[in-house]
Amino acid sequence: MTATAAAEVELDLHDAVATVALNRPDKLNAVTPGMAARIGELLRACDADPAVRAIVLTGRGRGFCSGADLAVIAGGVDTLADFAADPSTFPVDALTVRKPVIAAINGPVAGVGIAYIAAADVRFASAEARFTTSFARLGLVAEYGLGWLLPRLIGRPAAADLLLSGRTIDAAEALRIGLVTEVVEPGRVLEHATRYARELAQHCSPRSLAVIKGQLLTDADSDRASSFDRSVRLMLDSFTAPDLTEAIAAAQDCRPPRFPPLEPAR
Repeated sequence: MTATAAAEVELDLHDAVATVALNRPDKLNAVTPGMAARIGELLRACDADPAVRAIVLTGRGRGFCSGADLAVIAGGVDTLADFAADPSTFPVDALTVRKPVIAAINGPVAGVGIAYIAAADVRFASAEARFTTSFARLGLVAEYGLGWLLPRLIGRPAAADLLLSGRTIDAAEALRIGLVTEVVEPGRVLEHATRYARELAQHCSPRSLAVIKGQLLTDADSDRASSFDRSVRLMLDSFTAPDLTEAIAAAQDCRPPRFPPLEPAR
């Protein structure tokens, strides 16, 4: 997989880290149906590419994603419904791809942009970033499963506040409620997120990352006993995988581990 030419969604691959960047800076990266489909397509392609071990999702310019493009909204109910109901445009692929997705939130996030960052595994935000669900102020609802996802991410009280009020919060409040993992000085968030992703790519087992992502998603709807039993089964599987042997050998040789790439999904 190689880098794409300049487009509304850009892809770059370097040091096993794929960067997927929304590229409509003049529109604060407002998402069109074509962009949404392309984002999902690229995330799935990264998942299938053995050369990719971690993914960074970001926006070009001064915004991360200002929501759905106003032209789509102005196109009428049928156009909007086609966009909303098309599975290829759903903004939650980051939840189900097996590789870690790191959001580098460089600026304002609104509407569907909240779904993109909520589906990521780790979120770094610029100190200048601002966040709003905006749905209630537009006569809309908690879109794309955010009524399920946000409470699990930041707790029900904070999720209810953000969804019901549609108010805007700054990066400091986003950090306080757990919406983001860390706040980074302006202009450094992509560098910071990429460095984090590179650490995962260089030092963590791709198989382990994929299994842990699956545990986090599955266990969110499981009882404690089921989660525990499943973890024991997965532990026993991990003991026989080549990754543990390689990790021990790398530690003994005082070298970075050479973990095998993730096998294609079946």
